[in-house]
This record gives sequence, C-alpha cells and structure tokens, in this order.
Amino acid sequence: MGMGSGKVHNTEDLIKWLKDRKITEVECMVSDMAGIARGKILPTRKFISSMTDRSLKLPESIFGQTVTGDFIDSTVLSDIEPDIILDPDPHTVRLVPWYSEPTAQIICDTSYRDHSRVPIAPRNVLKKVLDLYTAQGWKPVVAPEIEFYFSAKNIDPDYPLEPPIGTSGRKETARQSYGIDAVNEFDPIFEDMYDYCEAMDIDIDTLIHESGAAQVEINFNHGNPLDIADQAFIFKRTMRQAALKHGVYATFMAKPYEGEPGSAMHIHQSIVSMETGDNLFAMKNGKDSKLFLSYIAGLQKYLPAAMPLIAPNVNSYRRIVKDLAAPINTHWGHENRTVGLRIPESKRVDRRVENRVPGADCNPYLALASTLACGYLGMTHGLVPTNEMKGNAYESKRYALPRHILDALYNLRASSDLKETLGPDFVQIYLDVKATEHDAYQQVISAWEREHLLLNV
Repeated sequence: MGMGSGKVHNTEDLIKWLKDRKITEVECMVSDMAGIARGKILPTRKFISSMTDRSLKLPESIFGQTVTGDFIDSTVLSDIEPDIILDPDPHTVRLVPWYSEPTAQIICDTSYRDHSRVPIAPRNVLKKVLDLYTAQGWKPVVAPEIEFYFSAKNIDPDYPLEPPIGTSGRKETARQSYGIDAVNEFDPIFEDMYDYCEAMDIDIDTLIHESGAAQVEINFNHGNPLDIADQAFIFKRTMRQAALKHGVYATFMAKPYEGEPGSAMHIHQSIVSMETGDNLFAMKNGKDSKLFLSYIAGLQKYLPAAMPLIAPNVNSYRRIVKDLAAPINTHWGHENRTVGLRIPESKRVDRRVENRVPGADCNPYLALASTLACGYLGMTHGLVPTNEMKGNAYESKRYALPRHILDALYNLRASSDLKETLGPDFVQIYLDVKATEHDAYQQVISAWEREHLLLNV
C-alpha cells in the first residue's frame, strides 16, 4: 500500500502515524446495518489514551438503528442498553483529505468487556464468514464494481432527480455507455476523487461511464474481502464528498432515476488455497473445478434468501426488472450478461464468478459476507448447479429472485442454513430493522398514488 495505512500494524505504529502527520482529530467509525458511518470524533490525545484503557464506547443499540435514524425494539438488544467497546483497527487508519485541519479516520471493531466480538456488527459478520473459510484452508479473493449516479442537488425529496450540468454546461440526456467524453464532463469531480482515494490508499482500478445518464462505474482491484469492504465503505463517503465540493450529489441508491438502469455492486469472487496459493475454481487443464460448480450452486440456492442483505431497501427491487441491465434470476453462464451469475472469460489463475445481483445501495460488509456465505454453503454441502444458461436468461421463469423486500425477508427468515452461517442474533436484529423500515415506508403516500387515485377511484 502507498502513503496511507500500509505501514500501520499495531498501536505503536498508529500513535507514530498520528504524530508524524500532526493529526489533531480522529474520526472513529463503525458501519451500522445500512452501511452508514456511525461513531465518535475525538481529539488525538484523547483517542490515544482511549486505546490503552478501552474507554471508547457506543451504545449497542446503534446496530438497531434504521436507515431513517429510528431505534427499534428487538429481543436481541438488551433492555438496559449496554455500551460496547470500540477497538480501532490500526490497519484502517487514513487521512480525511477533504478537511483543512489534519484529521484521521479509522474503522473500529466492536467488542464486549470480555473482548468477545459483538455478533450483530456488520464488520464482525464478515469476519465470522471469513473464519469459516480459514478453517477449511480457503482464502476468498473479491473485486467489486460499484455503479452510482450524479444528480443536480435535490433539496425537495418530492421532486424527481435531474442529471447535473457537466463542464459543457449541458445536462446529459443520451445514454453514453463507455463514453470517454461523457466521463470527462465530470472531470473536476473525478480529479478530486482520485486525489482523495490516493491519499487514503483506496485501490481503485478503472472508471467507466455506464449506460444511464450521468451514471458511472468504479472498479476495485481484487483483494482480501475485509480490506475491500473497508475500502468500499470509505469510498462511498469519499465519492459523496468529492461531488458535494462541486455542488453535485453522488448517489448509490439502487434506482434513483425513473426509466434509467439501476446501479449495481457486482462482486467478482474466487477462492485460493491457503496452502498452495492455487485458484481452487479451475483445474490444471483449465476447466471449471467441481468446487467451483458447488460454489455457483450455493449462490443459486441461497441468494433468494440472502436478498435482504444485497438488495436491502424498498427501492432496491425497482432495479431487479427485465431488460434493464439487472438480473432477475439466479441462472449462471460463461460470458452471459443476462444471468445473475456470470463467469467471465479468464485464464485458470483468474477463474471467478461475478455475482451481478447486489445493488450499489447495499452495505459492503453484509454484501460480501452474504455472497461468500452462499458459496461456502454450496461448497461444504457439495451442491450441484443447474445446467448452464446458454441463451437469454430474461426469457426464463425459473430460479426467480424475489421482487419485493417482504418476499426477501420471508426467505431469509426461513433459511436456517444462512442464519447459522451469518449468526442467528445478527439475522434476527437485521430482520427487525428491515421490518421497522418497511412499516415506516408504508406510511408514505407517493406522487403516483396522488396522480392516479386521487380523483379517479
């Protein structure tokens, strides 16, 4: 890694890092269920002393907070609202490049007094799944591609979004898949984004204009799932800040614009042997291995139950529609972009599956935890996938994904295998959070209802 966090391995390194950069404040962050950064901001002196006496705390109920900021009732949460301890992970320290004062941000793990992990914290859910892989001698490697849209500032939420004005002074209207000049419309924002990412060691690979008006995709280099989830978590915040500096919104909503394609977080994934370093998804002769096919079968079987974790909001399901660049089922195929599980053309060393189902609005920790959990169950249960889809998967009625959050929640509630793999307490509180969010959504009357029902029914 570069100038950011690569040299920081322990508390001593961390204190030196903060002093060398004359850091005055430290933002201590944890991801809540929605992937929103929660936490505390401390003067550096206080932050350093909190690490030795474990005095940095937050109420456990932040994991029972909805995307609207409301707190829920859940049998998983204690009535007395105990504090949990934040344990800063030295590897994750980074500068916050958009402040004028030297400020650091650090991602924290969460534990109880006895040092045991808080099982309902999203970062710990991913760690739990990675521990299952380690026990088998397997090391997952992932590379996400995150799509997002720019929009002009939207002060009134009742008003539809509009594409922003780029450097040409005109709004983007035509679809500009892979257009170079179309990306250049937003060059000043991307220059800031690249500067920010470099200052923070966020390892992004390429930038592509996607098919929607003012839609962009960022590809991450492949790596360890925990590092990648940390980077994606910080990247979303970074991208929003870079855009705001130019008076524009960057949004990771799954479907922000009517009539435009949604935004996905495609996840490329492969498994290597911890012992030999070989990619376990391909055989010596280059053919797909049996383990690879079982991994795909696990995704096929369990993705409908994992949907609340990779399509977590009501809006997420507006993306999962026919012929708008998003999958509607769990078919798999080589070089087939209509399926949910695409096998890109690759050499043996790069053999991987691309899970095209997750939306850009998902929590990166939970998206990676759930897709790896599905594959893990497939491999450990020796599952066998369906026949490969050679044609257009949109024409198939089989292996459909849920089309609504309530169906998805029902699937997750019924899947004892996924509950066990991700942690029963975590799944229970996640279901409680999502049910509460849906109840709040049901209170809202939309413009469509006023337009079509007000005077007609």
